[in-house]
Amino acid sequence: MQRMGMVIGLKPDRIAEYKRLHANAWPGVLRMISSCNIKNYSIFLREPENLLFGYWEYHGTDFQADAAIMAADPETQRWWDVCMPCQTPLETRNDGDWWAMMDQVFFLE
Repeated sequence: MQRMGMVIGLKPDRIAEYKRLHANAWPGVLRMISSCNIKNYSIFLREPENLLFGYWEYHGTDFQADAAIMAADPETQRWWDVCMPCQTPLETRNDGDWWAMMDQVFFLE
């Protein structure tokens, strides 16, 4: 299992919309996340900085392959089309990333 964390900005005028979307996340998108071996997925919001912190645990053996399956899913693509306008990616993110991936520096079980 691999723990993964990521961060992205959230536009101040889209906070209520983003919360509403995630309070009623689309069932097909949730099924796709699970089928791609992602568990314990959480998103946290830090205001007033308007930063989203995402965390999940990847239980598969090939994250790149699972991520490609998810990215090819039409319902997931529509979900991203709705959510992405709410977000502001960090300028320092890696090429090809929307959310900026983070390195784990500590864990206590």
